[in-house]
Amino acid sequence: MQNYDAVIIGAGHNGLTTAAYLAKAGKKVLVLERRPVIGGIAATEEIFPGFKFSTCEHLAGSFSREIIADLGLQKHGLEILPVNPLLFAPSLDGHSLVIPPALTKATDEIGRHSKNDADKYAVFCALLRKLSAYLLTLYSLPLPDRAAPGSANPVDLLRAVWKFHRLGKKEMYEFLRILPMSVADLLNEWFENDLLKAALAASGIHGSFVGPRQQGTSFNLLHHRLGDSNGALRTAGLVRGGIGNLPQALARAAQQHGAEIRTGAEVVKIVAKKGAATAVVLQNGDELHATIVISNADVKRTFLSLVEPTHLDPHFLLQVRNIRSRGTLAKVNLALDSLPKFKGSIDPGAPAPLGGVIHIGPTLDYLERAADDAKYGRFSRQPSLEITIPSATDPSPAPAGKHVMSVWMQSAPYHLREGNWNSQRDLLGDTVINLIEDYAPGFKNSILHRQVLTPLDLEQTYGLTEGHIYHAELALDQIFFMRPLPGWTRYGTPIENLYLCGSGTHPGGGITGLPGYYAAKRILKKSRRAK
Repeated sequence: MQNYDAVIIGAGHNGLTTAAYLAKAGKKVLVLERRPVIGGIAATEEIFPGFKFSTCEHLAGSFSREIIADLGLQKHGLEILPVNPLLFAPSLDGHSLVIPPALTKATDEIGRHSKNDADKYAVFCALLRKLSAYLLTLYSLPLPDRAAPGSANPVDLLRAVWKFHRLGKKEMYEFLRILPMSVADLLNEWFENDLLKAALAASGIHGSFVGPRQQGTSFNLLHHRLGDSNGALRTAGLVRGGIGNLPQALARAAQQHGAEIRTGAEVVKIVAKKGAATAVVLQNGDELHATIVISNADVKRTFLSLVEPTHLDPHFLLQVRNIRSRGTLAKVNLALDSLPKFKGSIDPGAPAPLGGVIHIGPTLDYLERAADDAKYGRFSRQPSLEITIPSATDPSPAPAGKHVMSVWMQSAPYHLREGNWNSQRDLLGDTVINLIEDYAPGFKNSILHRQVLTPLDLEQTYGLTEGHIYHAELALDQIFFMRPLPGWTRYGTPIENLYLCGSGTHPGGGITGLPGYYAAKRILKKSRRAK
């Protein structure tokens, strides 16, 4: 019988990050992945012959630069490409908004729509840069945890307080004021142009069940700016060859230090004896023993499906069931014969600005109405779209002259009031394509193939409970010491030797690698104390 120091359930980017750090520290590590490919929602798959898609997530600019350096991911094949422009927001009247990477050029472009907004944009970007950097400082703090009482380091807390004061009096006030605000209120304070406000607000509600007028969505705006600054927008960056090269690089880093990775190996049970995890059972009946078990699956799937309920307190299980994880995103992947031509997007002789994030959603009211649709159990017929065309920057995902388009559709609720997702899938796909057609006439004629992933597909294929890509909503009552649950913020669980490392843990979702990184640090620290 083979024993491991650690068995990790799920080869998503967080699970692989944890595996790489544990293996680097000399642990004997096994990673088990239920699907035939690694990466979870950061996988790249050849859905149609010759076309390789980042089937779920398509942006990786927020992935931790510290992890990249620590694990030498660049030498393992990872290359994150900057996007250009940062944002292209087409308009039905042809007055599109383009935000280039250079701040001076971005200001000039915004000035075409509003001189007032152009004057304020650089100041707004500088403020968000400071506040998101401090948010990252808070994320690195060891939070209070009932499994490790009194383990907080006073030096770390003093350092965080010192950095808070270093922000400056105005910025300290703004940090405390902005976190609980709605992103709509924040943007209305600063800007007047509807298209600019809507494009920025989309970063505050991506993957969220609520609209831009919900309190606390300004926190999401800051959270999605982790990593290298891209102005006031969601941190963006494309991976050369597809986002799947990120988990591939993590896998190679882990394997370099002896970690073993198995695909097609679905864990159906976590074995616990005398209050401690001792092994996992695979679908084929194999039982694999380990000193510790680490779950990269979401919190609900871990405790409601993989662990016998007799090992858990009923109140704890109730808290797990009450975690809000209402998926509200659908994904449409398209193989194209040619690039779309958006209204008013092309100056004579200039290429279309399609190398970055394309946002469709013209006003804050438009975004709010789309969220209202989801709230009442129907997918929006006028949704917000986040689009990338990776092949416009890196031609490798598509055959010569062809392209791949990746579309996140916001406001598609997992729970439908009428009908079901199997019957609504094609209608959703048609809705997305028709909307793009409105902004880019002739677009339909360029489509060679399409794949539609509903929230139900995200659950069934990728193991995301209720189809939520962040495992749990990013909201003020589900962050910091309340993520995943109050008292269980440092990756431990009520079952000894069972840990969590997925996006449902602190500091939350997105392709950052931070939950996996902090989980590994916590596990290694406890391991050293146990010797």
